[in-house]
Amino acid sequence: MCRINGLIGYSSLDFTEKVKSMRDVMAHGGPDDSGYYADEAKKVFLAHRRLSLIDLSDAGHQPMQSSQQDIIIVYNGEIYNYKELQQSLIQLGYTFKSNSDTEVIIASFLEWGINCFEKFNGMFGLALYDKRNAKLYLARDHAGIKPLYYSMRNGVLIFASEVRSFKNYDPLWINNPDWRTYLLVFGHIPEPFTTLHEVFSLQKGTIIEFDINTLACKTYSFHKPQYEYKIFNEKEATEAIEHTLRISVKRHLISDAPIGLFLSGGIDSSILTLLAKEFAGDNLNTLSIDFNEANYSEKKYQDIIIKQTGAKHQRFTITREDFENAIGDILHAMDQPSNDGINTYFITKYAQKAGLKAVLSGIGADELLGGYPSFKRSSLLSKSKLMPVFLLHMAEYFNDDKKRKIRFLERKNALGQYLFNRGFFTPGQVAQILDISVSTVQAAIDKVILPEFINSLAIQEQVSFTETNLYMQNQLLRDTDYMSMWHSVEVRVPFLDKEFMAVCNTIHPSIKYKGIPKYLLIKAFSNILPEAIWNRPKQGFLFPFKEWFSFLQLPIANDGKFNTMYAELTSGKIHWSRYWAYCLYTISNKDTN
Repeated sequence: MCRINGLIGYSSLDFTEKVKSMRDVMAHGGPDDSGYYADEAKKVFLAHRRLSLIDLSDAGHQPMQSSQQDIIIVYNGEIYNYKELQQSLIQLGYTFKSNSDTEVIIASFLEWGINCFEKFNGMFGLALYDKRNAKLYLARDHAGIKPLYYSMRNGVLIFASEVRSFKNYDPLWINNPDWRTYLLVFGHIPEPFTTLHEVFSLQKGTIIEFDINTLACKTYSFHKPQYEYKIFNEKEATEAIEHTLRISVKRHLISDAPIGLFLSGGIDSSILTLLAKEFAGDNLNTLSIDFNEANYSEKKYQDIIIKQTGAKHQRFTITREDFENAIGDILHAMDQPSNDGINTYFITKYAQKAGLKAVLSGIGADELLGGYPSFKRSSLLSKSKLMPVFLLHMAEYFNDDKKRKIRFLERKNALGQYLFNRGFFTPGQVAQILDISVSTVQAAIDKVILPEFINSLAIQEQVSFTETNLYMQNQLLRDTDYMSMWHSVEVRVPFLDKEFMAVCNTIHPSIKYKGIPKYLLIKAFSNILPEAIWNRPKQGFLFPFKEWFSFLQLPIANDGKFNTMYAELTSGKIHWSRYWAYCLYTISNKDTN
């Protein structure tokens, strides 16, 4: 896990200093080592910050070059099946100087070209320079777990693992005028957009080929989700889930540095911990977060799994004072404003304190296997398509915010239903906050385009797709990445293993979303998962934010709208998340103007 960046093209700027400066503003994501490569003749400049987890020796240094020095790579991520690929390559005559997955990527490219990316099971954002053909490739993993941003500006290709790096390239970089709208509507900035004008997120499962001589770009997709149903009975479905998740956990525990699991006490983290016990044995490390506010404590459920596994457990208690003291650092850690991420900030802060360099997380289970309330609402919401638009439009005038969100259903598609479930402020409210027209707000939302094929999916599969590709992609994964890397800790997500995701997409919806939330997951591990963990109301991993925000002094002054929002928070009229989204908009707006 690392941070990468680069500049390719001709410019009067001193690219050597620029690329190093862009690299070092991301030093938190790679404290163990740094590297730099320059091809002055072709104007290719690559840089890297390293967080060492596999092959901790100098042999894993990046940028890494092939033996002929004609392939150069900077890479952020982990390829979990690299040992299997390495064995295949050895049989084909390749030799290796290191035990790193980075060298396996280089050899894979030499053998299979860009088809190698289809073979990788892991998470990555990388840049690979092929000197033989004067081409540079940017690539991102199948699930978009690791970030990679790019921009073409005045004939120069600029890329980096964090958006803040582009501001380091040019402190006067113009903002994306829509970012405020996106934050207030979605609670995050949906891909491919960012806070900066014409800085885009590389789409997951995608390669950009950049011709260094002509500056031409081509885009290739090497992975797309497939919904080809092959499993139609419960027994086969649970066996497939049990088998592939067990293998996934084993893969995700590969590390030459201390690794553990975050144990929340919920279904997902409990299953991962129980499976990890099979492979880690007496070296199973877990950590948990607790609160003084008893209503938010999951300690009794965590203790059940700790007792069952005998894990080496470390528990940390977060107080309101801890939150207040950390809020400045939390805001600074945000690469882009987003409504989530505070929980990951503390989890990874204490993971670092616990001596861990990587932790496993349960992200992905809810999205793939029907864990959210949105799955249960889907059939009812689909009937809104029969209602006239003018009637849905009138919902804007409700005083109740939950009813007001009915207006999102004007969009008679999966995006409209997603925003009804996950949206923060309605178009009318956003227009009022930003002092712009409703049509301007709607035009920004219109730019968030979902693929046509999802309209042919079953309604619950549509929910799964939007929860995965909007909420998880743009909020959970992105926030997890920048918050964890702020503390130099890697977060791994076994539920997003490529084979596990593929298996989930082969299970027919009538089986996959049957009964209680995540029914198949619970059924698959019923022999090891205690009933006390799953047979209780879903709480999720919640912080006492309403209580904490009610006392928090934020750097916002003389703002009548903020005062109104704060009064609504303390009186219970709005959820803390909407209040926090507005605060982020106000603080970020001040910082970017």
